[in-house]
Amino acid sequence: MFIAELSKEKGLKNNQPGKDGNMAQIGIDIIEIDRLERALKRHPRLLSRLFTPAELEYCMGRGRPAASLAARFAAKEAVMKVLGVGLGGCSFRDIEIGREDGGRPRVVLHGRAEKLARKAGGGTITVSLSHCRSFAAAVAIALFDGIDL
Repeated sequence: MFIAELSKEKGLKNNQPGKDGNMAQIGIDIIEIDRLERALKRHPRLLSRLFTPAELEYCMGRGRPAASLAARFAAKEAVMKVLGVGLGGCSFRDIEIGREDGGRPRVVLHGRAEKLARKAGGGTITVSLSHCRSFAAAVAIALFDGIDL
């Protein structure tokens, strides 16, 4: 399990420009809440394909589950962007949006997403989530220690 904090692993190349070789990546995504809600009603199995059990438990206990799910969906897409993959580059369930004790979102990577982050040399991925009546949005910022592609 990769919990968005890794030190550089031995043997990885640090071949990015810059004084210390660190590289920042930013990803952003926005989604219409109603669009996701309609898709989930048409295809109920999408819930288990897109979200982990912990994410579903948290979101279904909220006042507007669709808004919470949409914010996490946007966060997953934003994280995919910082990992340098598009849709299909890793499973949505490989990216889990959990919560710290204080409520701040926490990125936990599994499977292919974890491998991509380790290949980037480890580092930190932070997300910010927001939603209003119609839209949910997320921004992901990753600081990687160096890319070995």
